[in-house]
Parts: sequence; C-alpha cells; structure tokens
Amino acid sequence: MAFTLPDLPYAYDALGPYMSKETLELHHDKHHQTYVTNLNNLVTGKDYEGKSLEEIVKRSYGNSADQAIFNNAGQHWNHNLFWRILKKGGGGKPGGEIAKRIDHDFGSYDAFAEQFKQAAVGQFGSGWAWLALDGDKLKVLKTPNGENPLIYNMKPILGIDVWEHAYYVDYRNRRPDYVAAFLNNLINWEEVEAELAKA
Repeated sequence: MAFTLPDLPYAYDALGPYMSKETLELHHDKHHQTYVTNLNNLVTGKDYEGKSLEEIVKRSYGNSADQAIFNNAGQHWNHNLFWRILKKGGGGKPGGEIAKRIDHDFGSYDAFAEQFKQAAVGQFGSGWAWLALDGDKLKVLKTPNGENPLIYNMKPILGIDVWEHAYYVDYRNRRPDYVAAFLNNLINWEEVEAELAKA
C-alpha cells in the first residue's frame, strides 16, 4: 500500500495571519508531497515495502544505506503529526489532562513554553522541536532534519517544524516570532491530548 499525502484538516487560509495560505500551499502541497513521493519510490521492491510508517522510521534510522528512506519517512511522519496539531484560534494554556501533565512534569505551563521555545529557536539549521512522552514523563527535545523522538523510543505528541520553508514566507528570518505564534495561536491542544491518550 503506497503512502499518501493526507488532506489538511482545515482550509488553506484557516490559520492566517499566523500561517498564511501561501505557506500552507507550499509546505503541504509541495514539500510534504515530495517526501511522500520520494518515500514511495525508495521503498518499492525493498523489504520496507508494506511496513508501517513508524516501523520504517525506526528500522531505517542509523543505517547509512537507507538514509534517504529514513529522511523521507521521518519527514512524512513528522508532517502528519504537525498538520493535526494546528488549528484556528489555538494556542495558549491548555486545559484537561495535558495541562495537569505539563504542570506535573515542567512545574508550570510557562516553564514548559520557555523550554519549548528555547529548543525550537536553538535548533541549529533545519529540524524540529518536540513535546514527547518518555516512559510516563513529558520531555521537550529538539532534533535535526527529519529525526523525531520515535528513534529514542519516545512518543511525540506535539512538534513544530523549524525548517525555513515552514515559516520564511510569513516571518522571513524571525524564527522566534514564528515559534511564539505557534505557541500562542496555533496549537490544537485537544488533538495533543488525543495523541497523549493514544501514547
């Protein structure tokens, strides 16, 4: 079964002004589609064919012969989560179980947000910042390129893409402004809580 590009769960203009229609069209329709196309081409006829995306990510990591497979599988997995955890009118302090877990593991939402911001802004070059479940504890971490917490046996429940194509149309080189907009206006905390429940 070939991998496919998922539809966005909102209109292309739904996340403005924090993430523009132009950014979503380029990021989703061009960049993410390229990862899907490349992945399908790369796994055809290999023993990865027919395996789940998560299994491909974990198995191909660290194998130099399969680096291209890992890069595209990782980015496909990362973006699938990224689109789900965005929404119009999102962001700010969450409620529910995720709020309790953040308070317990970080001390407060503000402490979490500061740690997440530092990870996202401090990732040198292309990569991601994450909120992930490590055993029964939430952790913030950053990863380069297409890597994600799955390769460390953690379960990512929130991620921000800090590759330049994710924000350059709207923010130019102001990555801190993009990260602040993500935290304050774009996170779909209900979906993050659903990811936590699945983990």
